[in-house]
Amino acid sequence: MPAVIYFIVFHYLPMYGILMAFQDFSPSRGIWNSPWVGLKWFEEFFNSIYSFRLIKNVLLLNFYSLLWGFPIPIIFALLLNEIRRNTFKRVVQTVSYMPHFISVVVIAGMTITFLSPNDGIVNVVIEKLGFQKINFLSEVDWFRTIYISTDIWAGFGYSSILYLAALAGIDPQLYEAARIDGASRFRQLIHVTLPGIAPTIIILLLLSLGRMMSVGFEKIILLYNPSTYEVSDVISSYVYRIGLVGGEFSFAAAVDFMNATINFVLIVSFNWLSRKLTQTSLW
Repeated sequence: MPAVIYFIVFHYLPMYGILMAFQDFSPSRGIWNSPWVGLKWFEEFFNSIYSFRLIKNVLLLNFYSLLWGFPIPIIFALLLNEIRRNTFKRVVQTVSYMPHFISVVVIAGMTITFLSPNDGIVNVVIEKLGFQKINFLSEVDWFRTIYISTDIWAGFGYSSILYLAALAGIDPQLYEAARIDGASRFRQLIHVTLPGIAPTIIILLLLSLGRMMSVGFEKIILLYNPSTYEVSDVISSYVYRIGLVGGEFSFAAAVDFMNATINFVLIVSFNWLSRKLTQTSLW
């Protein structure tokens, strides 16, 4: 019941605020008395000079995160599954889970400190090796690498839990039969382990594809600056600046509603495609 109440209060009741996307919202008039403007704000967004840049940045950040970040928890879970010393295995698991529980603010602060152009440990090492210091957080070419690598570091251990659970559910008799047939460890991995966790991989991949137009604004806002807007500014950070900082509530609501609609279409489409090709889907 607490979970049901939480979703009703914080996820379903606020949905009436979507009306602002079709209004010239004024806080003094309220949602029900503000004038209707139809699709004006949607047209204004797509006609703005920022729309292409924002959409491109969101897609690239998610694509690179999917390309580099999605396989790592799977590989890590497979490697852990091969460890036979339970004490060492538990220690590795615990250490890998810990970054997940570190606040995004703390992770961003650590990143800024380590990459400081003056006394950051990374630049100290670079200088000791005889190279020129790099102002990482002000360099356009480095932002995506920093953002994605810190995301992977913070999340790969915790993300591997589902794969480890799937691995634990594979029937041991399958491995025994494979060994009797002369299968090597690698052959067992290819023909027993991977097919056993394939449904879990597909479901998590579908959820990731359904979020291709979403990037959390917290770490973006903590790490980006005007010199990196070209590659770091995304829809969520733009909505924050325009809506909460700039006070253009209707415009920000329209942009965010458009983003949510695209995500919904993506997850439904990929779910249908997965059901057709692999017989595995979310519903």
